[in-house]
Amino acid sequence: MLTSVNYNHLRYFWTVARTGSVTAAARVLNLTQPTVSAQLRLFELAVGVPLFEGEGKERRLTDAGRLLVRFAEEVFSLEREVHDAFAGLPTGRTRPFRVGVTDGIPKLLVHRFLTPVLSLEDAPRLVVREGAQDTLLEALDDHTLDLVLLDAPATGRVKGRAHAVGESDIAVFGTPALVKAYKRGFPHSLDGAPLLLPSSGTVLRQMVDAWLAVEGIHPRLVAEVDDSALLKAFGTAGHGLFALPMAAAEDAAKRYGVKPVGLVGGARVLYYAVSVGRKLDAETSRIVEAIARQLVVA
Repeated sequence: MLTSVNYNHLRYFWTVARTGSVTAAARVLNLTQPTVSAQLRLFELAVGVPLFEGEGKERRLTDAGRLLVRFAEEVFSLEREVHDAFAGLPTGRTRPFRVGVTDGIPKLLVHRFLTPVLSLEDAPRLVVREGAQDTLLEALDDHTLDLVLLDAPATGRVKGRAHAVGESDIAVFGTPALVKAYKRGFPHSLDGAPLLLPSSGTVLRQMVDAWLAVEGIHPRLVAEVDDSALLKAFGTAGHGLFALPMAAAEDAAKRYGVKPVGLVGGARVLYYAVSVGRKLDAETSRIVEAIARQLVVA
């Protein structure tokens, strides 16, 4: 039976639960993987029941683990409030609203989705996590997330409910110099053009690949980049053209000075918000509505 809590052990457990693996938690904590694994085993011995089941990427919270995560969230939320209080910062006691965002959604759109949520009356304190769809949906099932934003329908068995929040065409973007060079004769002007692409597992990459194949276009692949922010950094530096949802065009022009060269024919990405329960509670409902208002059909 747990008679006292080792604060460091609780933090290690919470970080593993939040990141989804011991390896990822070790990076966040700046510790070695064996150290985190050993401390986690000690914590489970102190608690007296298993907190995880499975290994590696298949590691899942047990019922006891899910219960403890909720307490850990409160503990570390209170820790931040204590720190803010002594730093002279305001300490709102609003409940955190935890949103997971699949790593295929461009950061520009994530910002556009979530900014209006912060402007809601009595806005919740947002906690945003990025990851793969399966990892995020598992966290939703474990109630460590309240909502998950996806750029494709959820695959596999999902306990929650998906709510369509918008859709957008996809376009090829570039710096003014690249737009000038490749706009005329688009899309066949892209034969041999420098192109930056996300990793092959993303919805955006699959749509662009299919379009290029249908059109018989063979660009010069400069780089494949998992992180959408880094991909845009290469793109805005003029290293190549890149694809983005048209819904992000205005923000991309203002922030990065890039413009669309032309549309990716027949490609349209749909966005979904997946909630914990089949029926939305009042808080989740107003957040989903705020997100949906930001993404009209583009």
